[in-house]
Amino acid sequence: PFNPETTIEYTIPKATNVEIKVYDVLGREIATLVNEFKQAGKYNAKFNIGDAGRSRGMSSGVYFYRMSTEGFTLVKKMMLLK
Repeated sequence: PFNPETTIEYTIPKATNVEIKVYDVLGREIATLVNEFKQAGKYNAKFNIGDAGRSRGMSSGVYFYRMSTEGFTLVKKMMLLK
């Protein structure tokens, strides 16, 4: 659970383009956290509901983030508690 911020930690085994997006339960895109080429290594991406006025449209509940790289996709859920 998080409010108002959470950190998504991830490791890239080889250099590749990385995309991390946040979605609501209806599949609507809420935010793009990462969309860039990264070298191999450990990284983190912060998601703050206060950025860009998101907090007005975000209610407590389940959200998902999707991380995609070349040949790999991961989807995990997170819980916003206001």
